[in-house]
Amino acid sequence: MTARLADIAAQAGVSEATVSRVLNGKPGVAAGTRESVLAALDVLGYERPVKLRQRSAGLVGLITPELDNPIFPALAQVIGQALTRQGYTPVLATQTPGGSTEDELTEMLVDRGVSGIIFVSGLHADTTADMGRYDQLRGQGVPYVLINGFSDKVQAPFVSPDDRAAMVLAVTHLTALGHTRIGLAVGPKRFVPVLRKIEGFRLGMKERLGLDEAEVEELIQHSLYSLEGGQAAAAALISRGCTAVVCASDMMALGAIRAARQQGLRVPQDVSVVGFDDSPLIAFTDPPLTTIRQPVQAMGQAAVRTLLEEIGGTPAPHSEFVFLPELVVRGSTASGPGQRRRD
Repeated sequence: MTARLADIAAQAGVSEATVSRVLNGKPGVAAGTRESVLAALDVLGYERPVKLRQRSAGLVGLITPELDNPIFPALAQVIGQALTRQGYTPVLATQTPGGSTEDELTEMLVDRGVSGIIFVSGLHADTTADMGRYDQLRGQGVPYVLINGFSDKVQAPFVSPDDRAAMVLAVTHLTALGHTRIGLAVGPKRFVPVLRKIEGFRLGMKERLGLDEAEVEELIQHSLYSLEGGQAAAAALISRGCTAVVCASDMMALGAIRAARQQGLRVPQDVSVVGFDDSPLIAFTDPPLTTIRQPVQAMGQAAVRTLLEEIGGTPAPHSEFVFLPELVVRGSTASGPGQRRRD
């Protein structure tokens, strides 16, 4: 051990006492000196102590939209835990209305020397956004992974749920219950997940009910990704005779239930509602919400694993890892009105 200390001290140009302090994680050593000792370990082929390996792993940024939608805190928790297990420190940066933009948050994280960044439902999902910002980030040597929303203009790995399959699952479930007038409440059309949900909805309605694109179009209502947005969209769809509404988020689905009740309708007896996400606590709403479960655990872990490979010098291909969602049937869906009369 003494010989090893002497070798490291000579290589780093410091005293053996300083080497000992660094190896034992003691305070009182300048950051530059500490780095010199760790570099000497690497040069001489000694393994860094686990404690030091973890400390030197660094920060990883996680940029999310607002945290009002429970699916974003759920994703942040999975990603944060996975990073911590690998010795990294997650730094959560949240966009809020009137607050910092994605570009400002990215700049802040880069200035703090993060090892990499995970973007959740960011500008990469907006088909009208300038994707040059991500090329610029790669030019700065910062690895990143993008969750929810694919762009062929961004040379990076993506992680997404299969939005098309999700809508086919929802339509298949509702048509099996006898519903023939099914509406889709989604967010603004410029977002990739919205466009994919529409594709899946059209496919499901064509396969199950034989409707053409024009017939399906009048059953699609764009709104905001919020409770109020879901309420407004569902009110419009119910006024068009829909007996079931598929929503692009659980928050929108809660708004749809409110819209039905405001019109004196019961859920699920008069109107069936399907959500998307399976956010925490959504099983305990009134009624418990039938929803499409996003594979949050698998997606979050895949994003971290892919990013750490990039940080480690093994770039992931420019590709999209797509995860299959799952239909969770609870109490907000029931047989369509015509089906019940036949029963």
